[in-house]
Amino acid sequence: MIVIGALDVGGAETHLAQVLPRLVAEGFEIAVHTLTGRGALAVPLEAAGVRVIASPGSAAGAKAGGFVGRGSRALRAGLSLAGFMRSWRPDVVHFFLPESYLVGAPIALLASNAKRVMSRRSLNDYQAKHPLLAKLERALHKRMDAVLGNSAAVTAQLIDEGAPRDRVHLIRNGIDLARFTNPKPVPRPADRVVIACVANLIPYKGHADLIDALAHVPREPAWELWCAGRDDGIGGALQARAQAAGIGDRVKLLGARSDVPDLLAAADMVVLASHEEGFPNAVLEAMAAGRAVVGTRAGGIPEAIDDGKTGLIVPPRDPAALGAALASLNADAFLRKAMGDAGRARVEAEFSLETCAAAYAAFYRAIVNRVDTD
Repeated sequence: MIVIGALDVGGAETHLAQVLPRLVAEGFEIAVHTLTGRGALAVPLEAAGVRVIASPGSAAGAKAGGFVGRGSRALRAGLSLAGFMRSWRPDVVHFFLPESYLVGAPIALLASNAKRVMSRRSLNDYQAKHPLLAKLERALHKRMDAVLGNSAAVTAQLIDEGAPRDRVHLIRNGIDLARFTNPKPVPRPADRVVIACVANLIPYKGHADLIDALAHVPREPAWELWCAGRDDGIGGALQARAQAAGIGDRVKLLGARSDVPDLLAAADMVVLASHEEGFPNAVLEAMAAGRAVVGTRAGGIPEAIDDGKTGLIVPPRDPAALGAALASLNADAFLRKAMGDAGRARVEAEFSLETCAAAYAAFYRAIVNRVDTD
């Protein structure tokens, strides 16, 4: 049983949408219980044989504001979770993302004999804003049968938070390489180098730093930035920032896209300017598409990019360094091609979806049978 907020398009949700069908094909019976609504990815998961259960009234609860609205939503979700755990009696309950962990883990402790697993898929920067909830998270770690991270940076933080070292495990993300094998590139300008950034428009993704960096990249060879991702409310400010920097005509905000492989096939290189990351699919997807990547030294990004071979690593929140890296690749098509080819080879060798799904299958079987998974 997987517990998550909703199955909207996002890093963790897309990860589940790719991994869970492969586990079903391996003989696992899987249900996903969402807390705040079904989401767009529920339909393909159900088509693949995954059961999806949304907490009653979760869609309305997600829109309710204030303490009362959030409390009401959490209560409904908790009651639904408890009832389903007792009736379905899963062998493993696996919590993805902080909200599901904080709501679901205490209920699992009371309502189920299942093995309890938590997955952290980002750095713990968010805890600084919620110290009491952070304290609860850290207390729950000791009551889990296993705690998973998707990068060495994340697992190190979990251990620092008090998670028992022998219960902390690492399963990195994997990419479905078939999606990037025969793409149909979208139309693109023939006279510009296209720089793609695939990341929802959220402040910590560093789009503002990226625009500041590009303001100092020479205009020749001519370039253009494509930003693909859901706008969480900062799109207007970013476009205004680009206009003020004199590059408004070169920055394109494309919105959420379902054709990322085709978009990347049309691009010449990819950038991710995040301040914090777990182990970003956006970087792996860029490498799978055979594109050189410029990324920040944040979280698990340096674990994906081999600096100088598959891309370039720069400090986070450093527009000058980011701009210099982008300028060097913008001016060198040969280097972009060499790094892109090396990135594709690395994904094939280390980060395929098959490797990732096999790791989950082995982990679940081991924990059910009480075998150390290290």
